[in-house]
Parts: sequence; C-alpha cells; structure tokens
Amino acid sequence: MRPLRPDARGTAHPPRAEKGAPRSRGRLLLVLAGLSGASPLATDMYVPGLPDVARSLGTDASGAQTSLTAFLAGIIAGQLLLGPLSDAVGRRPVLLWGTALFTLFSLACAAAPTLAVFDAARVGQGAAGAAGIVVSRAVVTDLFDDRELAPVFSRLGAITAAAPVLAPLAGGALLLLLPWRSAFAALALVGLLLTAGVARWIPESHPPRARLGGGLSGSLRAIGRVAADRAVLAPVLTLAFGGAAVFAYIAGTTFVFQDIHHLSPAVSSLVYGVNALGNMTGSLAYGRLARRRSTETLLVASSAMALTGPVLLLLVQAVTGTGTGMLLTWLCLLLAVTAFGVFFPAVVTLAQRRGRAAPGATSALLGGGQFLLGAAASPLVGLFGTHSPAPMATVMAISLLLATLAALATRRAASA
Repeated sequence: MRPLRPDARGTAHPPRAEKGAPRSRGRLLLVLAGLSGASPLATDMYVPGLPDVARSLGTDASGAQTSLTAFLAGIIAGQLLLGPLSDAVGRRPVLLWGTALFTLFSLACAAAPTLAVFDAARVGQGAAGAAGIVVSRAVVTDLFDDRELAPVFSRLGAITAAAPVLAPLAGGALLLLLPWRSAFAALALVGLLLTAGVARWIPESHPPRARLGGGLSGSLRAIGRVAADRAVLAPVLTLAFGGAAVFAYIAGTTFVFQDIHHLSPAVSSLVYGVNALGNMTGSLAYGRLARRRSTETLLVASSAMALTGPVLLLLVQAVTGTGTGMLLTWLCLLLAVTAFGVFFPAVVTLAQRRGRAAPGATSALLGGGQFLLGAAASPLVGLFGTHSPAPMATVMAISLLLATLAALATRRAASA
C-alpha cells in the first residue's frame, strides 16, 4: 500500500484504493458487506424458533427473548471496545479474532444446555460480531478517499439492507426442517467463511506508523477526543436518533400489520420485503445523488423525508379518529424506510470523513450510539400499547425530528 498523503495542514489521508484490480475490489466489498451483515443475521435468524428455544431450555417466551437483549448488549460493548482497539493494533487482528470468536460463540449457542449458558454465549456472539460492523467502516475509511466514500458506503448499505429481511425468512425455512440449534450452526458456518474471507481478501489498511499509541487505554481515550469534536459528534447523534427510529419501526411493524390489520405472516413478510427493496433503492440512489449534491444536503433532505412518513400517519389518525387503512399505513412506512436508505450511508460518510484521525473510534461512536438508543426506543412502542399504529409512529416521529435537528447541526458544523 502506498504511504499516507499529508494535506496542507499536515493531516495524513489514505491513498485512493487501486482501481486496476476490479475483481479484488469486488471481493473486498463482498467480504466487508458480509462482515456488516453477520450481526443482523444473528439478531433475527433464530426469531421464528423462539418458542422452540423456550421449550428446549425450560423457560417462557419472555425468558427466551432475553437472548435478544443479551446479543444487543454484546454488540454495543463490542463496538465501543473493538473500534478504538483497531486504531491501536490494526484492522486485521481485530477482524480475524472477531470472526473466529463469532464462529465459536455461535457453536456455543447451538450447544447451550441451559438458558444462562445460551444468554452468555449470545453476549459473546454479539461482542465478536461487532468487530465486523465497526471495523469494516474503518477499513473503508482507510482505503478510500473522500470522493469515493459515498459510493462505497452506498453499495454496502444496499447489500446489508437485505439482511434483516432475509434473516427471518432463511431462519424460518431452515427451522421447517431442523431444530432451532441449526440456525446457530448455520451462523457458525457464516463466521467460518468470513474468517477465511478476511484472511484472504482484507488487507491491513492501518499501518503501524498510523496507529494510536498508549495501548488499549490510549485507544479508548480516542473515543473521548472524537466525541469532543463537534463536527464528528453531530453526525454521531444524528445516526443515534435515526437508529432509534429504525428500532421503533422494527418493534412495531409486526403488531401493526398482523395484530391491527390482520395480515398473515406470509403477507407481512411480503410487506417487509418490499420495504427492504425501498431501502436498498434509497441506498443505491444515494451513491448517484452524492455526485450532484453535497452529502450534508442529502442527509438533511433524507431525514426530513423519513420524518414525513410517521407524521402523516399521526395526522391522518388525528383527523379521522378511526385509524389508518393498511395501504396508507404501508405507504407511509415505505416512504420512511426508503429515506433511511439515503440517510444512513450519508451520515456514516460524513462521520467517517470527519473522523479520519481515528476511524475506529469514530465508527465505534456511530455504532454504539445507534444500537444504544435503538435498544432504548424499542420497548417504548409496546409500553404505550399496540392497539393502533400511533405509538410506533409517535416514537419514530420524535426520533426523526431529533435526527433532523441533528442533521441541520451537522450541516452547520461543515460550514463553521
């Protein structure tokens, strides 16, 4: 790899990724997309088998669902630790150990004899899987210059958008034939393939001369330095509020479409699939739009567009007093989810571009904030009832209003 290029201020920037080997670039992006999608797969793939998990491990539905909370706790902690660590020791060691441990913890989940062992293995699986999420963003930042970040994050966003939809479908198909433990055996196979992919096709993008000193404590202090930079903190907060809206959507859509509008699970899956296609379309559109509009403008526009969906739902319900029909509810949510396709790669592009001094720490703040606020927002939907779409729409609207305000602050920080 060529040496880093200092700019006029003396700040080192990575060279552009070589364009002479499109197959190598394609393999790189494919592995990075797999690393980003492994944790969403592990989150949702076994959800159709939760009743079987409860029976097998001698617990109830609530007890089985604690494994979801355990996994999210692992993802949050793992990102906050492993992102800065990769700034200090390099990307490849963190990715290789992370994918290898993801494989082992997946096998531990498959073999867990008790709920306590299962939950502990899920924490470890989440923490190990976090390496793929947080370090893959840092690798992209290392290898691509500012002009290329937008199209690369656009492609990665489009690929990984499919994971939350494909995971329960794949899990449901697998569980028709095999017990719930097979889902974790399949995840172990995914981890094994990713470990091989990292070993073969992911270069060390963070050379020793660019690494942070001070060991683990120094790398963790980097999070504080990044968080103190308002130009980076603004997009981090924007993503956190946007993440809260997405988690509210995920938590509420099953109740809205199946319990309120009485769609069958098969038809609900079709609705989720179309929404995922909208999200993927938005991600691909971002890559094209970024050639003609500034990323800051696209971020503000997409957050406002996403806000329009739940606000329309609430307005129609307030005016009619009888709730919204299924088609209108779907269209409003589709509008929001399609806007998310532009929103998320835009905010990641901005944060990673501004946080080049410590890409791993920046990525850790992005992911940690997104999952932390998301995990906090999910229970709010059920807390306020599931008799109408209003609780979900309210949580989404508040979260997206805050995201839009943070996006405006992000744009102001760029011009300061």
